[in-house]
Amino acid sequence: MAQRDYYYQEGRQGSAAITPAQPRSSRRRRIPSGFTYISGCVKYTMFFFNFLFWLSGLLLLGVGVYAALDKWSSGEAFKLHTIFDVMFNIGFLLIIIGGIVFLVSFAGCIGALRENMCLLRFYSLCLLIFFLAEMTLLALSFIYPNKLTEFLETELSDKLIQSYRDDLDFQNLIDLVQQDFECCGISSEGYRDWSKNEYFNCTDRKEDNPSVERCGVPYSCCHAQPDGSLVNLMCGFEVQSLKEEVDVLMKINMRGCIPTIQTLIENNLYTVGGVAIGIALSQLLVIWLSRTLEGQIESQKSLWNVH
Repeated sequence: MAQRDYYYQEGRQGSAAITPAQPRSSRRRRIPSGFTYISGCVKYTMFFFNFLFWLSGLLLLGVGVYAALDKWSSGEAFKLHTIFDVMFNIGFLLIIIGGIVFLVSFAGCIGALRENMCLLRFYSLCLLIFFLAEMTLLALSFIYPNKLTEFLETELSDKLIQSYRDDLDFQNLIDLVQQDFECCGISSEGYRDWSKNEYFNCTDRKEDNPSVERCGVPYSCCHAQPDGSLVNLMCGFEVQSLKEEVDVLMKINMRGCIPTIQTLIENNLYTVGGVAIGIALSQLLVIWLSRTLEGQIESQKSLWNVH
């Protein structure tokens, strides 16, 4: 005969009453109907911001394709032999940047909307790679400031000046920078940089450079007209042949663009630092949102497996 467990409970009057033990029932915690671990705030915040970046990438891609087709139709050939050819080809550069922004933001947008783990992991991995690359470049610029200055002042400066007439879009970009920052040339040599360009090269003998722009500089080096009148495209002619710097200063801006921009950054260091920190924090925030949404999707999947 099987033994039974009894629970002895003492009554009020000291007598012992024998009652059978109550069986334990394991109750499963009830989950409310319609409960989900996925936060709508996290999900649609990611979708909204990535949708904006997706539109921006699409716009950059469209502008780059238009610029490339326009250059192709005008008979200009693509030169993509070196990294500088890619950097100075504005249309091709816009295609690359726009394509990357379009692809990554599309993965984040659709991954958040459809709760797709594969797309979200791809998206967060790309953002992490971008962030680490930015931090690496920033750290190298602080560790080796002389190397960075040397690269900007010599190799990059020479390539920029020499390629001025090779691409119309790139030429317009340099003119825009020189006009906005009121500078001339790239390096600390200032307007003398333009002697490295074959059209503006100030040779000792005129026969060595028959260009009409010999010893000159682009019109974007000239001082802005205060009354907003038409720009004199010949204002920089023969400037390099002037002996006195006072005469040169009367016509054009003499300082190079790199020293001008460096001074501007140093004078607004707190603003630049705040913008840089804001960009870094926004990237970390988006990475955190993506990882949070991934964790919520995993929790929701485990909930479905239990039920």
